[in-house]
Amino acid sequence: MKARKKDGPDEGGPVASPPEAGADEERGLAGVDTAPVPALTREEVEALRRERDELREQLLRKRAEFDNYRKRVERERQQAGVDAAAAILKGLVPTLDNLDRALESASKDDPLREGVELTRRELLSFLESQDVEIQDPVGQPFDPERHQALSHEPAAGFADGTVVEVFRKGYSYKGRLLRPALVKVAKGAHGGSEAVH
Repeated sequence: MKARKKDGPDEGGPVASPPEAGADEERGLAGVDTAPVPALTREEVEALRRERDELREQLLRKRAEFDNYRKRVERERQQAGVDAAAAILKGLVPTLDNLDRALESASKDDPLREGVELTRRELLSFLESQDVEIQDPVGQPFDPERHQALSHEPAAGFADGTVVEVFRKGYSYKGRLLRPALVKVAKGAHGGSEAVH
C-alpha cells in the first residue's frame, strides 16, 4: 500500500515566500520612481499643450504629404501605361497605311485582295477597341495642333481655313496625337496655290 501524499509542497520544489523588499526588482520595477508626481504649474501645462498641438500638426502635415505622394505616384504609373500603349499603337499606324496602299493598287479580281481587306479590318477593329480615334477632317477647320497642312489652295464651296482634302489620316489615343493628318487647306480666292513645308 502506498503512503498518502502530504498536503503542501513537494520535496525539493520551490517554496513560495511572502513578498519582501526586493520583490519590486524581480518584477522589473527597479529604478522606477514610485513617489507621487508633483502637480504641474499652469505654464508647464500650457507648454505640454503647445507641444501636443505641434506634434499633431506635424502628424497631419506628414499624412497629407504622404497622401499627395501616393496620388502622384499613381498618376505617374497610369501615365507610364498610357505612354507605353501609345508607343505600341503608334507603331501599328503605318501598317494600316500600307494595307490601304495595297488595296488601292490591287485589282478587284486579285485573289490576295480579300485577305488584305480582312487583315485591315481586323487591325482597324483592334485599334478602335483600344480607343484609337481616326481623324479624317475633311470639311473641318484646320487645326495646327492636329493637322499638318501640305498646301493652301482656293477651293470652291469651302470657307477659308477649312480642310479640303486629306492625304493621310491622323490618329489619336486618349487625347494624345499619335500622328497628325496631312491635309490640303482652303485659301481665299485672292491668292494662288501655295505649298507648305
